[in-house]
Amino acid sequence: MWRSKAARVFLLRSSSIPRPPRLLLSQFPSNTLPQIPHPTPFPSKWMLLITSHRQDPRFFSSGSEAASREEDGTGSSFDFVESRKAAVDQNSGFGDESDAIPMDSYPSLVSEESGSSSLDFGEVKENSEVEGESSLSSLWEDSVRGDDSADILTPEDTVGGAEDEVAEIDMEQLEKVQSLLQSTSQEQLKSGLNNMDLSLSEAFVARILQIPLVPAANLVGFFRWASRNDNSVKSSRNVELLVNGVSSCAELSKMEAYMLWDLVKEIGCERGLLNTQTLNQLIAILWKLGKARACLEIFNKFDEFGCSPDANTYCFTIEALGRRCMFDTAWPVVERMLNSGSLPDGEKVGKIIIFFCRGKKVKEAHLVYLKAKENKIYPPSSCLEVLVGGLSRNDETVLIALELLDDYSGKFLKYANRPFASVVQGLCRTKNLHEAKKLLMRMVDSGPAPGNAVFNYVITALSKAGEMEDAIALMKVMDSRGLRPDVYMYSVIMSGFAKGGLMDEAYKIFCEARKRLPKLSAVTYHILIRGYCKMEEFEKALECLKEMKEDGLQPNTDEYNKMIQSLCLKALDWRTAEKLLEEMKESGLYLKGITRSLIAAIKELEEEEIQSKGASLQA
Repeated sequence: MWRSKAARVFLLRSSSIPRPPRLLLSQFPSNTLPQIPHPTPFPSKWMLLITSHRQDPRFFSSGSEAASREEDGTGSSFDFVESRKAAVDQNSGFGDESDAIPMDSYPSLVSEESGSSSLDFGEVKENSEVEGESSLSSLWEDSVRGDDSADILTPEDTVGGAEDEVAEIDMEQLEKVQSLLQSTSQEQLKSGLNNMDLSLSEAFVARILQIPLVPAANLVGFFRWASRNDNSVKSSRNVELLVNGVSSCAELSKMEAYMLWDLVKEIGCERGLLNTQTLNQLIAILWKLGKARACLEIFNKFDEFGCSPDANTYCFTIEALGRRCMFDTAWPVVERMLNSGSLPDGEKVGKIIIFFCRGKKVKEAHLVYLKAKENKIYPPSSCLEVLVGGLSRNDETVLIALELLDDYSGKFLKYANRPFASVVQGLCRTKNLHEAKKLLMRMVDSGPAPGNAVFNYVITALSKAGEMEDAIALMKVMDSRGLRPDVYMYSVIMSGFAKGGLMDEAYKIFCEARKRLPKLSAVTYHILIRGYCKMEEFEKALECLKEMKEDGLQPNTDEYNKMIQSLCLKALDWRTAEKLLEEMKESGLYLKGITRSLIAAIKELEEEEIQSKGASLQA
């Protein structure tokens, strides 16, 4: 490929460069070399030209002596130019040493005046044709855009640029600053830097900001000191490196995060220094520390800094406010996000919806869902389930939840029992029985398959409303689907008949329940006893009380109290009431004093009546 050939010619050209002072490769961070022009990093596709040589020991020397010098750190980073004229690296795509192309094969690439090789980038051809000049800045811009058309690197941009870079950065000063930042406290940092006669530049500061294992406070302090002593060091790239360096600190404190934010606020007034990505990372730093109001302050400063919030900005800010349950404060941020149209992906939109549902802001959550749907962004089904459940619990939004059920389809509809059941329950609670029955039959016909709970909701609501025919019909539908009514459902239907005075129908349901269920509950008997007492059928009520005991269910104080009051007030049968009182004593139950006095009052009343009748007969 022409890239390999250009690389070989570039290496040959490099051999004639005057050598800079002796430098160790170990002195450079792994991601930065002197050949990289400042402050913009090399595009990844050109980094291979440098890093591949650095990683392969064979590249630096053809003999063991040079290799050993490189391993123990005594070799020069430029010795490889003299030791070999061609790159050998399997990963880089360069050919073997035998594939090296002699310079006389390309007479157009050899300068007649100097005799040294130089690249003519007016036209390079191999399998493709590239015309025109290519500078490093345009190459970087094309790399950011994803444009592979600018694939040629000029010697002036690489070799000459490397000389300027090496001359600009004093490695001795770099090591001193690194040692100072890694070992000095924040209080002594400024005095230590003042004692150094540093040659500040944008590239020098960029290198410092990429040094690992530096406390965040020292990074911020160094940048503040450097920017006050040389205004040229302030650049968008350096600010980004500073924020990256602080965010990568293992133990970042809240004080250090606020120091960074204060510095950003100071330099934010200068246009072009801040960008959306840098501010987003700063929001993320404070979000991790739980400083929601600081995140909101950064968000509100975007316009002042000349930046436009993107989807990540809104998402980070809302999540930070969500950790502090600041629902009312978060809603203006969400409104701005909806109006801008910069919505995050479906998963993040789902988190925002769930956040507002938990804060009982279901109407706001519904607006977010509709806007996302309008932009063809679909949250997870679990998010829709939470939203439907939240809307169903609010009487004002039950019908909205009913409409959202239309968004379920396919396999999601099959397993949507919970949201459908919550809507049915909400409709029954608001006494919208028509829609509740309609939704239940829709579930029966097209899914999801309703369970006992859904039938119980509707049958209970119908029974309370006195619509017993519809309740019985639904119980038959339930039975036809292989669902057995439980004791609760039987009790509900019995209660509906008893309230209407239809005790015969209630007793039929009672008998059916005894046949189909292994054991009834005390509530079932309690419904019958109260119903018979209401109808003044005391003998049947006493019979139910007896059957209750035979079934192993002990009547409680309420059953006895109801029976005794009914016998005394309606039947004036204090004798039966006294028998029931004795049963209570045997069972260890206690009757209220007012009911005891009622038995005594009825007894005295009867005795007075007998005495008055006897006196009248004697007269």
